[in-house]
Amino acid sequence: MKSINVSRIAKKSALVALALGFVSLASAAEKIVIKGSDTLGAKMVPQLAEEFKAIKSKEGVEVIFEIAAEGSSTGVAAVIDGTADIGMSSREAKKTEESKALLKGVKMESITIALDGIAVIANESNPMDEISAREVEKIFTGDVADWSSINGVSGDISIYTRNTSSGTYAVFQKMALRKRDYAPASQKMAGNEQIASEVAENPNGIGYVGLAYLGTPGIKTLPVDGVTPERPDYPFARPLYYYHDGNKEMRPIVKEFVDFCLSPEGQQIVKDVHFISVL
Repeated sequence: MKSINVSRIAKKSALVALALGFVSLASAAEKIVIKGSDTLGAKMVPQLAEEFKAIKSKEGVEVIFEIAAEGSSTGVAAVIDGTADIGMSSREAKKTEESKALLKGVKMESITIALDGIAVIANESNPMDEISAREVEKIFTGDVADWSSINGVSGDISIYTRNTSSGTYAVFQKMALRKRDYAPASQKMAGNEQIASEVAENPNGIGYVGLAYLGTPGIKTLPVDGVTPERPDYPFARPLYYYHDGNKEMRPIVKEFVDFCLSPEGQQIVKDVHFISVL
């Protein structure tokens, strides 16, 4: 009769149990890919993601987020191409984008996640305390090029805008410029933070940013026609969207994240980064 090596069996059992433990942990890991708008993706969505990760971690679920904030157009394109679970956008999808999506069997469906005002900002040394919608149009289209005709102080106006892949660029053009072209001399920036930084350093600077960037040192907010950007009747207010493929059921972890973003806890984060809650 052969003797049984109890020690060897115990070691093998322990190794099997350890391996099963690693498999269990690996299966609990979830990944969510989010691409698109800098307005959403620079501050708000990363903070929402961190809080959601912390909540799921307590439940024993590891969540990995891949967030790329390179403009609304990239978010819409990623949903169409199937390379993102969520496309962040600070504008509605264009008809051309919806048509392209349909050709690929994708239904562009939006979820309003927050509200934002596109704030007009100037350098803190600018003598103006507010601006009219007409003056905004004149400046950003290049109808006027010197501050003397606006605030009485001579100096070339330096205009800072978002780049053409930005949803904010398109929405501001539609709302503030009445779809007219931007001034040829306007300088295009990759994100809100860059615009705020440039305006803060340039006494003749003017630009626009989302509400989350109004605390940047060196800038001042110019109410438009006496209305501040936090108010619902602000002329340059707009919704912020999550886009997804409405022809496919969201993966459970993605739906959980979206539901969290729309919950009172998630909307508190929205307010903490100075956007307007949808609740």
